[in-house]
Amino acid sequence: MFVPFENEFAAYEPLRRILDNKKVEELQKQMLTRARTYSMSDIQLQQLDASAFDKSDFLPELILAIDGGYQCVPVKNGFPGAEIGYITVASVLLLMKEIRALSNKKFIDPKKFRETEKATAFDSVFPGCNVIRFGEKSPLTSLRRTLFEQLKNAFVFSDFESLLDTYESLLKYRIDEGIENAPANPLEELTDDPNKKMQIELGRYYCKDTKQPLYSTDALRIHELLNPRGTSGEMYGQLSYVIERLCLVHLLRAFEKKNWLQTLRNVAFVLDGPLAIYSVSAWIVKPIIREISRINELQKKITGKDLIILGLEKSGRFVEHFNDIDTSPAGSDDVIPNNTALLLDDLYIKKNIVFSNSPKMYGEITYFGRKFFFKTKNGYRLVPHLAFYNAEQKNIKTANVEQFPRLGDVCALLNDLVSNRYPNSINPLISAHAEAAIPLSLGRRIFDDIAREIAERGATT
Repeated sequence: MFVPFENEFAAYEPLRRILDNKKVEELQKQMLTRARTYSMSDIQLQQLDASAFDKSDFLPELILAIDGGYQCVPVKNGFPGAEIGYITVASVLLLMKEIRALSNKKFIDPKKFRETEKATAFDSVFPGCNVIRFGEKSPLTSLRRTLFEQLKNAFVFSDFESLLDTYESLLKYRIDEGIENAPANPLEELTDDPNKKMQIELGRYYCKDTKQPLYSTDALRIHELLNPRGTSGEMYGQLSYVIERLCLVHLLRAFEKKNWLQTLRNVAFVLDGPLAIYSVSAWIVKPIIREISRINELQKKITGKDLIILGLEKSGRFVEHFNDIDTSPAGSDDVIPNNTALLLDDLYIKKNIVFSNSPKMYGEITYFGRKFFFKTKNGYRLVPHLAFYNAEQKNIKTANVEQFPRLGDVCALLNDLVSNRYPNSINPLISAHAEAAIPLSLGRRIFDDIAREIAERGATT
């Protein structure tokens, strides 16, 4: 590994020599190459005019966006490299009726536009490298205890369950199905023993072997990502990602418990990033699918419509591929017509985007939504995800309109929400990201006001 001096960067000439190296050339000759797509006939995807999709008599007037962020913060405790992770998760409610009314005016009053958004955020702090809490013996045990306590004390609603309660409702699905092949016990004494299996229970309990405390949140295995010798950005990112998706399930459960399911016909939920959980915590995807599917069926009996749960992928291989197939040899973005949806199936993904010969469907373990490409009316390219609620919708061996819940409504919403400031994004996520980055509305009680607005508006539609 080449380690540069501070502010030292490779110049063009060394990079050119690497590319001209015979070993590099030889490897390039052996690489599998995919032919570049330059015309509509080359794009082996269903290309559907979004204006022809079935739409509801109404579109959701309330968009609830969830986004999170983290910062690695150095701390001074006498130990070198000590850091903590500061994580914020923000929720922003957009009032679409007011936004549409303002958009028809020649001049938009900034104050009135700000009133179309209602934001709330809550934050949490987690120990990292060389940070040890009183009563603990290592950063690892400090982190495990902190994660449990932070979720236990996190309330989005002041009169509802904690995020820990929501998480444990998902964990219970796993416990009920059995916990064979569970990972190693999180206690340091047991991590080197492959014969030891994790003892998974709810709440705080004690290891049968060491008598040391264990926590239900240990099953997330996030502590395995703690870097004892440096920054733990990957771990904090995973924490933020998991908490965002827990918040989605938490909100849906709250609507059920508060008898507000009828209001969900007027709400669309939007998350930053894919509808997925990767890495060590991917097991929780299966319980999430079961829980959102259960709640969707309950509300569908009342509203007659599936929930709209939408994710948005703003970077990565799918975004790059969409840009590629929409770019002509002359460099113009005119290969795919505007207002077109391209539905992705497993074969296309594995042949063109994420090469694989695996018999398993792409994302089978990690995703609770499926992707498609959408080019908006004004020519912006988006890679949305739509949550699925049954086995047929999940089956990406096929890609039919019926497998994408409320696809017509979603495309219409995306045309309204697409951002002209940032590529591949929509305005609710931009607002939520800003709130997560610089939280101006910290405090659990604020979300009660957002919920009240949702309930009142839902009751009048």
